[in-house]
Amino acid sequence: MLKCAIYGKGGIGKSTITSNLAAAFSQLGKKVIQIGCDPKADSTIQLLHGDGVMPVMNYLRDHDEDPSLEEIMKIGYGGVRCIETGGPTPGLGCAGRGIITTFSLLEELELFEKEKPDVVLYDVLGDVVCGGFAVPIREGYANQVLIVTSGEKMALYAANNIYTAVENFKDRSYAKVKGLILNRRNVPNEENKVAAFAQERGLEIVADIPRSDAINEFEDQGKTLVEGNANDPVSQRFINLAKCLWEQSL
Repeated sequence: MLKCAIYGKGGIGKSTITSNLAAAFSQLGKKVIQIGCDPKADSTIQLLHGDGVMPVMNYLRDHDEDPSLEEIMKIGYGGVRCIETGGPTPGLGCAGRGIITTFSLLEELELFEKEKPDVVLYDVLGDVVCGGFAVPIREGYANQVLIVTSGEKMALYAANNIYTAVENFKDRSYAKVKGLILNRRNVPNEENKVAAFAQERGLEIVADIPRSDAINEFEDQGKTLVEGNANDPVSQRFINLAKCLWEQSL
């Protein structure tokens, strides 16, 4: 099973990257679970054509009993199983604890034993790598980490924090950084900045995703680009990344 945690600065495009990658894996015939680990609970919305899934933390606030798997999971495009952790009431509680609570519940519900996925993707907020947001790294849920960045200063700053956090666990058989995904913002000298960052840390840029109006056009329709036009050159970059990640996991 390929289990990949995708981290990056808030607003860098992790959800777009993750959901298109999930759709790409489904194009390859893989059974995919995508788990959104952000309080905004919008990671999977494009896979669900705008009709979001009930976040786990929302369910737990509104009900006295634990949910069944069917109550917190929806099947989206390509058969992708979609789950969102959600978070606390704004201004109250720790968002990271929502991840801890959700992952514990998913273990109790035997998600992976029942669904038997080929690929699991975790879309994780990366501005703060606290105990909760580090769960996919620490607890063995993921076996590799992809960091999404642009050439912007704060995106690279967050990428470095994430890289450092993962490195702190390298002696404990936890997930390791597989590489960087360059999600271009067309800032000056962007490619060179990200290439230098990667080289200094011994990392590979595993995918280079250009800015694309088509991504926005299909998101307005509640779709990923891969669903809307699998032949688009940018879609092909996601599909090629999925192929590489799968082949290298075997």
